Amino acid sequence: MNIEHIWQEYKYQLERFLQRKVSNPSDVEELLQEILLKTHQQLGTVNQANSLKSWLFAIANNTIIDFYRKQKHLEPFDEEMTVFNESATDLKKALAPCLSPFINALDEQSSQLLRDIELGDSSQKDYAENHNIAYSTLKSRLQRSRGELKKLFEQCCTFELDKHGNIVEFIEKSNNCNKC
Repeated sequence: MNIEHIWQEYKYQLERFLQRKVSNPSDVEELLQEILLKTHQQLGTVNQANSLKSWLFAIANNTIIDFYRKQKHLEPFDEEMTVFNESATDLKKALAPCLSPFINALDEQSSQLLRDIELGDSSQKDYAENHNIAYSTLKSRLQRSRGELKKLFEQCCTFELDKHGNIVEFIEKSNNCNKC
């Protein structure tokens, strides 16, 4: 395995991965160079060629984590972030009364699953063990249930999300929705 071949094959994928996680293009370039350097330095630690891609993306992920840790320690207190967090809390409070009627509108299995895992204290692994369900099956059911819940919400409201998928704003579409 040589570094030129590896970089030629995976550079574009790594760059796209970084662009989804980091908004500033110059930071993306800097992180890409850092990943190249780490790859070159640690290439001898890869045991098998078939684990190369996951190894590279693990390096990329750790580099991103380190990047944000450095940012957190370097940046002074940002008052705007406090305002954003307060408005996010207000949005959650405004949507909270709507959650139960939407969950209740789902089929019983999906409804119970979301109540126990999303609203309750049950972890996914505990739920799977207590209900004799394979963990992978539970994860699939949970994803499907979340998708169904999302469809119900989207029938009633339009949501504006930030780059992390958090709700920033919501607007009721019409009086078609009688759940809230």
